[in-house]
Amino acid sequence: MSKRWLLALSAVVLISGCDEDTTAPRDVYPPAAPRGLHSVTGDGEARLSWLANTEADVAGYRVYMSPCASGPSCPYDRVGVTSGNVFVVPLANGQTRFFAVSAYDRAGNESKLSKEDVFDTPRPAGTGLALTDYVAAPATSGYDFSAFSVVPWDNPNVDIYFGYDGTTYKMLTRFADVDLQDAGYTGSLDDVDFAPGEYGWSNNGTVELIERHSYVVRIGYPLATNYAKFRVVSLSASPTRAVLDWAYQTDPFNPQLRAPLASREGARVRRPLAGQR
Repeated sequence: MSKRWLLALSAVVLISGCDEDTTAPRDVYPPAAPRGLHSVTGDGEARLSWLANTEADVAGYRVYMSPCASGPSCPYDRVGVTSGNVFVVPLANGQTRFFAVSAYDRAGNESKLSKEDVFDTPRPAGTGLALTDYVAAPATSGYDFSAFSVVPWDNPNVDIYFGYDGTTYKMLTRFADVDLQDAGYTGSLDDVDFAPGEYGWSNNGTVELIERHSYVVRIGYPLATNYAKFRVVSLSASPTRAVLDWAYQTDPFNPQLRAPLASREGARVRRPLAGQR
């Protein structure tokens, strides 16, 4: 072989040896599933929040909802995407839904669904409800939770009514199928999440009212039972009135007054978006 060919072959070997692939490998590793998912029950909505992921490349979160907790016949549908760790889901009052959240990164990798099974049943609620003493001003002394209406204390649909005897502020019931229970001091109405069981209810249909205490109401027991709660914002003797925040669970026999954690029943599956497999 000539010297010229040897030089040419050496040059080709040198050039090919320098031609290395410098393309960065594609990210195929998904983020961890979000942790700490919980829900606060609202009026016509469920407010979800969770702990933010710590991975530097997390781009956002996908929120999923289902009418049941888990299993292959219980797919979760995507209902929203957010870059933060709070999401409000509009939902009809009295309708129970289960929620889960996933995280996705800038490469498009999506995590598994959050481990907590969280469900919520929104219910009507209100603030600043003022009731007057049933003796001094009977027309505005009572409340009908199912109608969300202030009514006289002797109205046939009244659930609770307010009274003051000059010493003690009281909430009273007129009918035997309505029960009251003092839930104690609370920082907000959301501190009362579930109605209690069989014990602790007033045995005479009356409770003493204390500012910043919350109370649970059981209506229609033991038949078509609904639950409500109220928190005493303020009490005054002149004019005699009680100002309350309240919430009412429209779903019969459902003691949920704020969202709890549900027990995990098995694996959950996502339902593909339309046009995807």
